[in-house]
Amino acid sequence: MMAFRHFICLAACLAIVPVAAVAQASPPTNNDYTLSGADIEAHFQSTYIWQHKAAFKADYTGEHSLLTRAEHSYTFSATAFFGVRLHPGTELYINPEVIQGVPMSSLYGLGSPTNGVIQKVAGPTPLAYLPRVFLRQTWDLGGKKETVASSANQMAGAQASERLVLSVGKLAVTDIFDLNTYAHDPRSQFLTWASLASGPYDYVADAQGYTWGGALEYFNGDWAVRAGRFIGPKESNGQELNFAIGRFHGDQIELEHRHDIAGHAGALRLLAWRNAEDMGRYDDAMAFAALNGGAPDVANVRKPNVKRGWGLHVEQTLSENVGAFARYGWADGHTETYSFEEVDRSAQLGMSLKGAMWQREADAAGMLFIRNGLSSAHRTYLAQGGMGFFIGDGQLNYRQEQIVETYYNLALAKHAWLGFDFQHISNPAYNADRGPVKMYALRLHAEY
Repeated sequence: MMAFRHFICLAACLAIVPVAAVAQASPPTNNDYTLSGADIEAHFQSTYIWQHKAAFKADYTGEHSLLTRAEHSYTFSATAFFGVRLHPGTELYINPEVIQGVPMSSLYGLGSPTNGVIQKVAGPTPLAYLPRVFLRQTWDLGGKKETVASSANQMAGAQASERLVLSVGKLAVTDIFDLNTYAHDPRSQFLTWASLASGPYDYVADAQGYTWGGALEYFNGDWAVRAGRFIGPKESNGQELNFAIGRFHGDQIELEHRHDIAGHAGALRLLAWRNAEDMGRYDDAMAFAALNGGAPDVANVRKPNVKRGWGLHVEQTLSENVGAFARYGWADGHTETYSFEEVDRSAQLGMSLKGAMWQREADAAGMLFIRNGLSSAHRTYLAQGGMGFFIGDGQLNYRQEQIVETYYNLALAKHAWLGFDFQHISNPAYNADRGPVKMYALRLHAEY
């Protein structure tokens, strides 16, 4: 039965190319925002990821540890990206999706889980849902017109170099903030969760990674500034969202500067964020345990608290076929992880290569190094036997979690790729008494 299910996932990935070709929407009759009537565009993607973890050594294993035995894991997703121009400057986007998957070790045992497609609510039964339904309103404020190509959640047309953009509805916070050209999409780039966004960026989201809210962006030439407020889950890493946005929310602001060095484009981004949620502090949990006995547990001390952090991100093209990036993220680390991953400090350095360098125009490769760390309070909490949502070995010989990842995407056809991925993880869950862990993956991806 399992083999049959995997076969269906693979068939669906391969089938999307001819299906998408038939379903291609008619191109806009006019690429200027002054056109009348509504334009419709559609894009599709399907991705199957299979992972294998080799057995590894560990001095002890706790309740939320990565299992030491060999394991397999998989995910399958299929998404439609529909866009409608309701009026010049006004666009509506809807993304129905199907997801299924079985995580590694029930998603426990790593600060940065190994497959960015896996969701906290994923299971072996396909789940259909609506991750994105949002409006985008653009006001033209002048300047040069820039051509915009059609892509997922982006209508083809032209936009002014000075403009104001408002996005409101259901989407992922990282659809707008902490973007990265080379490390943002696990369906075609790096797989580890810490590559989707800066690891400490505990952006508010439900257990599937999406939320409701809005963001306003101002673009003027090489500069951009964006700010947004979104709602978070009612409980840590929960699916049900808390719509009391006045009391509980996630705020973020980001400043971006795009530049050109010797003819090579680049960008610098500075992000600051603040979450107000009903969450437990590590110090409070340890104090509670000292008075009442047992291991510390943040669930015993949850109350309205604030979590803050920031991130610095630079990306740069080095040549026509080579791009590089660096990220650093920091969170105060006083409170529990609420929506993203168990990381309080993270430094990243990565590189992306286009296959044109070796006469394989549609191929791509990437290399990434990540070093994740925890705050003092967080590591003490774990050392005393506390459990996080993702990690908790019962004790802790603290070291920074280090991830080296590399991938190669081999073009099979115009719209389909077979990917090979390898991750080497030292000190899984920040514990030098465990690991290292080796993770191998195959990825079949199609898009149109």
